Amino acid sequence: MKASADLDPATVQSDGDIVHWLTHGTRDQRFLDNIFAEMCIRLQRAGIPVKRATLHLLIQHPQWLGARILWNDGMHEAEIARVDYDVMGRSEYIGSPANEIHDGAAQVRENLERDPGQGRRHAVYDEMRAQGLTDYVAWPLYHTLGKRHIVTFATDRPGGFEDAHIAALFKLLPMLALVSEIRMKNRLARSLLETYVGSHAGELILAGATRRGSGTTVRAAIMICDLRDFTRISDNWPRDDVIDLLNGYFDAMSEPIVRHGGEILKFMGDGLLAIFPLSEPRACANLLHAVAEARQAMLALNEKNGEAGRAPLNYGVGVHVGDVMYGNIGSRARLDFTVIGPAVNMASRLETLTKQVGKPVLLSRAFADLVKDEFALERVGEYPVRGFSEPIELFAYQG
Repeated sequence: MKASADLDPATVQSDGDIVHWLTHGTRDQRFLDNIFAEMCIRLQRAGIPVKRATLHLLIQHPQWLGARILWNDGMHEAEIARVDYDVMGRSEYIGSPANEIHDGAAQVRENLERDPGQGRRHAVYDEMRAQGLTDYVAWPLYHTLGKRHIVTFATDRPGGFEDAHIAALFKLLPMLALVSEIRMKNRLARSLLETYVGSHAGELILAGATRRGSGTTVRAAIMICDLRDFTRISDNWPRDDVIDLLNGYFDAMSEPIVRHGGEILKFMGDGLLAIFPLSEPRACANLLHAVAEARQAMLALNEKNGEAGRAPLNYGVGVHVGDVMYGNIGSRARLDFTVIGPAVNMASRLETLTKQVGKPVLLSRAFADLVKDEFALERVGEYPVRGFSEPIELFAYQG
């Protein structure tokens, strides 16, 4: 699509129109990639021959250093690619326009029509030449507190961008910076909440559930998992090895929980607390599927640790079902969004009993009754549980 040709004059916009649209017309658009794609289409309609554009963003995420938003001529939606933390040591980054901008360049401009031997050398320029592009420009996109991101534009117009095109693109940068920073901060808030309190709790907090004491009663299956002998391990192992061990253990346990619809509310030293709300009809079954997959992941982790000379990791899992209070608890200035109640206490007591009973996964009778027709369970008897007046009938699950 060459929007600069065969345009209906009534649709042609000026660069001032695009600045006005960025300022006033994007308020209801939540996603930056959609804004970026529409901006590029509007640039074409304004007669600026943009053929390719990218937005490179440094983000705060536990898994990713950044993201690249790519728009090509003819696309109505931009593509988003995540960027690994180790990218800066790879050839795709070293010597690239992004490298130059991050090192302090105020602009990178490359004439792609000239002899490649006379210009900058990097694979990205060869790729753009192969696509028939003739000119390329990259600028830093400044956010508050000196944070620098990158925006780039390329064209296939013979002779490249005219000076007026470059001036019009440069004029957009301050407003694009403001618009992008707002969306990034919104996404950052969501990412941090999802990372530290879980997706469902994060949504509730963003929706306004921030008052101490606010909450709701949720009927859920509760799972508490704890690593065995962690005190001995942390006392005798090097710090980095302990952290690596914990991360591997939590990956093995957590990923199946999330995959099957559970929500991890808390990591507690070497333990975790997760719930599967019964608003999902298959919640209890999903929990046991997650436990089975987690046990397989732990077997693989122990095999890997054994090859490195480490002792196998043992763990206990307690599972119960019941009503829990789900909400904000804490001091005036520091809150925790979590679950409390007798059902949580019961799950914790069952996890402790796994050491006494010698079974790694223990289920209460209340939970077992909801899944016994679908899963093979082993009755292990009735046991007194601290804090509860009557013995509790327990079942083991092998996975």
